[in-house]
Amino acid sequence: MTLLFIYNANSGKLNALFDAGHKLFSPSSYPCSLCHLTYDTFTENATWKKFRKESHLVMEFYHKDEFEAKFPKVKVIYPTILKLESHQLTTLLTDEVLNEIKNVEALIKKLKISL
Repeated sequence: MTLLFIYNANSGKLNALFDAGHKLFSPSSYPCSLCHLTYDTFTENATWKKFRKESHLVMEFYHKDEFEAKFPKVKVIYPTILKLESHQLTTLLTDEVLNEIKNVEALIKKLKISL
């Protein structure tokens, strides 16, 4: 089983710069709750990084353009967390659920419960 984390952001250095500025100057309107939960303005959230490194889960991370290039026929609303098992994708946490999660500790707890 592999967990796929898909951010509501595009890849690339210029996009990362725009995203950092958006998070810094207008965090309430930033469109990616998953980014907000797992990253601080410029670096990965320390609690999330520790969980990710200590977890035995296989995790892959995608920006939406990378995900769409690899899975062109899969249509989802971003951000989302999917589970890939036996070549089957299922939704683990939707954008609506992710938008309601207030902090990284709650995300980790929700992930553990969902698995």
